[in-house]
Amino acid sequence: MSTVTIPLDLREVLDDAWQAAKNVPGFLGEEEARFLGMVAACVPSQGSIVEIGSFKGKSTVMLAKVSQHYRLGSVVAIDPHNFYNPKLEEYRTAPDASSYDEFLKNLDAAGVSDMVDARRAFSRDVATSWNSPIRFLWIDGDHSYPGAKADFDGFFPCVTPGGIVAFHDALHEFSGPIRVFVEEVLRSEQFGPAGFVGSIAWSQFRPEDGALFKKQRANLERLGARLVSSRPEEDLDLHGISKMLFKLNRYRIPRSLMQPQEWASLLSQSKPQ
Repeated sequence: MSTVTIPLDLREVLDDAWQAAKNVPGFLGEEEARFLGMVAACVPSQGSIVEIGSFKGKSTVMLAKVSQHYRLGSVVAIDPHNFYNPKLEEYRTAPDASSYDEFLKNLDAAGVSDMVDARRAFSRDVATSWNSPIRFLWIDGDHSYPGAKADFDGFFPCVTPGGIVAFHDALHEFSGPIRVFVEEVLRSEQFGPAGFVGSIAWSQFRPEDGALFKKQRANLERLGARLVSSRPEEDLDLHGISKMLFKLNRYRIPRSLMQPQEWASLLSQSKPQ
């Protein structure tokens, strides 16, 4: 596996990217955004960055600013821009509203319009004809289990060795991201190093030596499986004891942002430690 190289100016580049992204409406925390930027800059693989679920462009701006600085190519941002969630007051929209115009406006304000290949479509429709290599697959779309599974199944076959697959909201009360991460990633010997940052679940595609990281993945799988088993399969609100149990199991999962050199060292291992 290729050694991960950390650019000398990475901290400054992530600072600048976060300044451009932080005021864009969305659900991405600062540590999560910095992790996305670090992956975009450092992942030891070839291909595109593919983002499934863009909303108003918070993560899109973060990824595109980093890609722009290092001349890494455009970010493919796939979203029908029909997000509607009446439970989230800050982001409440009408059922027939679209986030697309504001998404484009935010890209323009950040100076990254030319760095984003915006696909205003459902990911399942884009997946049917997708055949380009992917170095970073960022899944933040439909958080139901069928939705997250379809996004993973539709695009993962194009992820190149050494690439990263990551799911957003894996530690929130959604059924899809955490279940797909546990069942399709942590239980697969095609994957190597893995972890959580905030509510992001990530792992590196290592088809040749993923089995070497079985113990590390198994430890995370055990913790993640508790979250899967402590909530219904359907996306129903958790209440009472179920909610308390879910939060307790989530608390046990380490999810702090690694320093870049520590993350690079983890991915550069040729054998588990």
